[in-house]
Amino acid sequence: MQQSLAAARVLRLGEVQPIAAGGGLYQPLRRLLGVRAFGINAYTAHAAGDQLIERHNELGAGSGHHEEAYIVLTGHARFAVGDSEIDAPSGTIVFVPDISVTRAAVALEANTTAIVVGAPADRPLPVSPFEYWFLAEEPYRRGDYQEAIRIVSEGLEQWPNHPVIHYQLACYHARAGMLDDALSHLESAIGADAKVREWALGDSDFDALRGDARFVALLGR
Repeated sequence: MQQSLAAARVLRLGEVQPIAAGGGLYQPLRRLLGVRAFGINAYTAHAAGDQLIERHNELGAGSGHHEEAYIVLTGHARFAVGDSEIDAPSGTIVFVPDISVTRAAVALEANTTAIVVGAPADRPLPVSPFEYWFLAEEPYRRGDYQEAIRIVSEGLEQWPNHPVIHYQLACYHARAGMLDDALSHLESAIGADAKVREWALGDSDFDALRGDARFVALLGR
């Protein structure tokens, strides 16, 4: 059922015996995998019309007071969230951030399975730094450097000293012709991680700075 590797634990849903509980079929993924940072479980309905997710909110005695995302892995479901009905074929994600809202789901096809991922709503996790510069790739590629700056600058709130965030901002500012800001962010990036100097040496984003004495001094060349 669960395979333990040096750096990973592997579980195959088809090998997890569902438990009849709460009027449905529950697969205790979090417990089997030993996940501690977030909740993750699966629910299955064998026949169309069967309960997939029991009617509940995240304020009850058995709840973790979690924000929850319901990912329809196979089959087809219909969710009722508050006053709304949501058609959810395979590949749909239904996210319910309000822990007080009642939610439920029934299967519209046989062998419908949904994975539920949740974490405490009152203790938001920090956004991973990479998300900011990944999201900025599209505006960067089309030459909208101001939009790339706007997106990645959001990351400074949680990651004020992150070398890659400052490096990316240095690149975008240099491309936008904002050379003083580019040098300031590059200095912060180098201060946080000296290897950034090597990245900057051959990076065409800094071509506008090649003859600037401040840039040469920062790179130590």
